[in-house]
Amino acid sequence: MKLTHRYLFALLTLTFALVAHAGKLPRPDHVVVVIEENRGYSQIMDKLHSDSYIHALAKRGMLFTQSYGVSHPSQPNYLALFSGSTQGVNGNACPNLYDTDNLASALLDAGLSFASFAESLPATGDLSCASGAYQRKHNPAANWQGSRLPAEANKRFADFPQDFARLPTVSFVIPDQDHDMHDGSFYAADVWLKTHIAPYVDWAFKHNSLLILIWDEDDFKEGNRVVTLLVGPMVKAGSSAQRIDHYNVLRTLLDIYGLPPLGASRDAEAIKGVWKKR
Repeated sequence: MKLTHRYLFALLTLTFALVAHAGKLPRPDHVVVVIEENRGYSQIMDKLHSDSYIHALAKRGMLFTQSYGVSHPSQPNYLALFSGSTQGVNGNACPNLYDTDNLASALLDAGLSFASFAESLPATGDLSCASGAYQRKHNPAANWQGSRLPAEANKRFADFPQDFARLPTVSFVIPDQDHDMHDGSFYAADVWLKTHIAPYVDWAFKHNSLLILIWDEDDFKEGNRVVTLLVGPMVKAGSSAQRIDHYNVLRTLLDIYGLPPLGASRDAEAIKGVWKKR
């Protein structure tokens, strides 16, 4: 009987150890989150696009086959990803300014860094609702400027550093509507990513850094199923059928850096089972 008890104890100890290891998250030196627009999973992963840079990224990293937006239309999804709440927004009108906790303020409070790099933003700290192909509804960090974030965190994509070691801990990259698939084509967005993000990805594999490529919402045809990709040296290559949404992605970013969960991310699990053993 003692042998049985000892065997069971050893088995339970091993099980708990394996669970703890499976839940252990890496700590990238830098994370770049690129947000695309208004395409369902099947539209992006269509075999017609098999020669695209996006498909090359999917082969190089982890593709989530059951990833979902949390709402329609676009704007609530950006707010959810950034703050853990849609802030009661259910449309795309120029948003309010908020004074609540969010990913960026959590990073800054912990002595880490954040910046949003928005293409076609007229100037650092600009709070215009729209300017050409730029739309503030797609740039969530701007909505906390002045209360929880300094204007310097709301940058132009033209300020995205060529020396990637100078990137903040976490960056949001916001292509404009010509390059995020909102107004432009899949191929226009794909070329933009290959031109502007591929150099970072190649660097990231050598410098413990991570890319998250995510869509805000689908085209109302797939139950809000979208593509999410994780690419970096700490990520296994393959696909994962675990169900995730923007709150899971936010929770993962917060847990990676030991930050408290925000809003609905409190009830979401961090992404698991996709990280390489260290």
